[in-house]
Order: sequence, then structure tokens, then C-alpha cells
Amino acid sequence: MPFTKTTFPGLMIFEPVVYQDSRGYFFESYNKKTFSGDIEILFLQDNQASSVFGVIRGLHYQAEPYAQTKLIRVLSGNILDVAVDMRQGSPTYGKAYSIELSSDNKKQLLIPQGFAHGYSVLSQTAEVFYKCDQYYHKESEGGIPYNDKAFDIDWKIPAGKAIISEKDNCHPPFEENTNYFVFKG
Repeated sequence: MPFTKTTFPGLMIFEPVVYQDSRGYFFESYNKKTFSGDIEILFLQDNQASSVFGVIRGLHYQAEPYAQTKLIRVLSGNILDVAVDMRQGSPTYGKAYSIELSSDNKKQLLIPQGFAHGYSVLSQTAEVFYKCDQYYHKESEGGIPYNDKAFDIDWKIPAGKAIISEKDNCHPPFEENTNYFVFKG
């Protein structure tokens, strides 16, 4: 199976089988059969974003009952992808996980409901594509600061080079967050 479990329950790395020859490459970025069995997800929405070097997006989530499972991949460039476990009762509650995803390594990160998510762009530009199992619901969106001291995340962007949206500079700290999720084991 092309999934690698992380130390965070439910957070998995998907590495598709890539077929390469002199013409280029081919791989299935998503196949419902591959994701069946232990992982039963019905994806409803696809999102795509283009960003330049230094952009940090996140850390975002949607509160219940609109929480989203996401499958993140990079179409061009490379990013540092970050997930923060917000599920009370989880052994990794309040901890951050990060991984570099790129168009070269073709890895994808499966982030279950109950995580905040964000990424930084490490290449000149990057195009990020992700599938969601819930529709976007504006009234349920939330976030925690990308630079929250509780996580000490190294976004791999030099000081003074980070590009942050006004919205992402206004999230309450993790310790003040009231949109908790419950770990379901």
C-alpha cells in the first residue's frame, strides 16, 4: 500500500507509484480503490492555489460540523506542508507535523479532520492542489497563527521574507482557541 503512517494518528503520507520513461512520467494521483478499506473518504471539492516564494498560508481549519479531511499535493515547485493536531485526547494534541512536498517527490499528505493546516512556499513559485471531503463553509473557518509560540514551526523562510495575508495575521493563539475537535481513536 502506498501509504506511510506518521506518528500522528490518521496523518499519512501517500507516495503514488510513478511510471517513468523517455517520454516523461505517469501516476495516479488519486484512485478511490487505493483509498478504500481502512481509509474511507468521499472527496467533494478540489482546490488549487498558486503562490510565490515566501508565502505562508495558514494555519487554517473548518470547525465542526464542516471539518475537512484534505489530501495535499504540489503540481509545481516545493512547499513545507504543516499540520497541527487540534483533537483533544489525541496523543499528538497540540503538536505540529511538517513535511516537504514537491512536484519532484510527488508525495502527498493526507490530513484528517481535526487538524489545522498551512504551508510555506520554498521555490520561486508553487502550485498546490488539494482535495477536501467537505465543502468550504465560510462561517466555520478558523485559524491559529502561523508563528504561534506553542509550536515553534520553522517555515524555512528567511527573516523578513515571509508574505502573510492580513487575515492570517489576526488568528487567536492556540491556547485561546475554542474550536476544539475530539480524537476518535
